[in-house]
Amino acid sequence: MRSIVKAVNLNKYYDQYHALRDINIEVEQGEVMCIIGPSGSGKSTLLRCVNQLEKIDKGGLWVDGELVGYRVVGNKLHEMNESQIARQRLATGMVFQRFNLFPHMTVLQNIIEGPCQVLKRSPKEAIEDALELLARVGLADKRNAYPVELSGGQQQRVAIARALAMRPKLMLFDEPTSALDPELVGEVLSVMRDLATTGMTMIVVTHELGFAREVSNRIVFMDAGQIVEAGSPEEILISPQNPRTQSFISAVRT
Repeated sequence: MRSIVKAVNLNKYYDQYHALRDINIEVEQGEVMCIIGPSGSGKSTLLRCVNQLEKIDKGGLWVDGELVGYRVVGNKLHEMNESQIARQRLATGMVFQRFNLFPHMTVLQNIIEGPCQVLKRSPKEAIEDALELLARVGLADKRNAYPVELSGGQQQRVAIARALAMRPKLMLFDEPTSALDPELVGEVLSVMRDLATTGMTMIVVTHELGFAREVSNRIVFMDAGQIVEAGSPEEILISPQNPRTQSFISAVRT
């Protein structure tokens, strides 16, 4: 298996605040990795670095075999311009806590906007793909609805379909159920569970420990900008070795 994501001694600062500290991580093609940890531990920041919404300050990060944000010319690194970064970003699809749908567009228009405008696909092809994706997330009957007419769970499923329409090699989920009412969480996790069975490479920041145990190949526990412990779902959720991991999991389960 080849690596889709590789971080080597990755660091991120916000002024004096050290948000990510020497992160070393590798995600193989087809792997589902869940990242857990308390608020402020750096989980979302790590995802945003992978998707180039944030620039790293030290270390190296590769996505789909390419060094993120820089190109090597001779023996020197040159920072990429915005269009080059946008091209690299196409390898990843990201689903946020908030759904970020265009309110003035229908569900179908939201999904085909990227493929048509960015990837220059024909409207016919984009619509066919979008309808398949809507059926896959259980919203085939909502193609002409506007976001305001949908529940939070339905909007998040549209957001997943919109990300998939760009045919990414990697899907990033930043606590995709945290903004949802409890009764709507299950429908979004069901779509993600189905996606995981297709071989899609996924990194999921989540507090849903049951989902993480069921779906992930590997779980990473972060705290204070560091990876504290990583291993199989059984190793991390059932018999964690680090006291900080133990206290976090105990607190989340009570």
